[in-house]
Amino acid sequence: MGVRAEQKEKTRRSLIDAAFSQLSIERSFSNLSLREVAREAGIAPTSFYRHFKDMDELGLTMVDEGGLILRQLMRQARQRIVAEGSVIATSVETFMEFIESSPNVFRLLLRERSGTSLAFRAAVAREIRHFIEELTDYLEEVNQQSREQAYIQAEAMVTLVFSAAADALDMDSIYREEQAERLIIQLRMIAKGAESYQKIEA
Repeated sequence: MGVRAEQKEKTRRSLIDAAFSQLSIERSFSNLSLREVAREAGIAPTSFYRHFKDMDELGLTMVDEGGLILRQLMRQARQRIVAEGSVIATSVETFMEFIESSPNVFRLLLRERSGTSLAFRAAVAREIRHFIEELTDYLEEVNQQSREQAYIQAEAMVTLVFSAAADALDMDSIYREEQAERLIIQLRMIAKGAESYQKIEA
């Protein structure tokens, strides 16, 4: 990669980071302005268009990146399971670490999932579907489930995790730990129910 290409990629990265940094409890992506994001990134507003067609393209890039970050973390969690044991406890711990260290990334996924933009809703739905598919692959392999049963279990688990994480997002550490403990129990109930169902269907 040449110097010019490296600089362009660095500026593009700065714009993404600037937009993420401006999200908060009070501010969603739709409240951000191009000028604010450009100023935070240290570039002129007109230079923004060298990297993104408009704010929507920037936002969709952020959704894709947020989903990828989360999936990579959960893959790492499944690798940690080999050493640490419990798949559910390790996965919940990893997810809670994610929303604590990168709250604005999760805020973006959470808010745009039910936002007014069809393109954003579709992008978040696609990321969640990727998440479900990867968990389905894991459950199918580890539990020797049918693809259909593994998918249904994965879908239930992901829906529950996203809901619990949304509640935990702005909690203090004590309440978040309590939420995580409840979530682990709930996920274990789903897993046990799936195991019992698999025996009935066998």
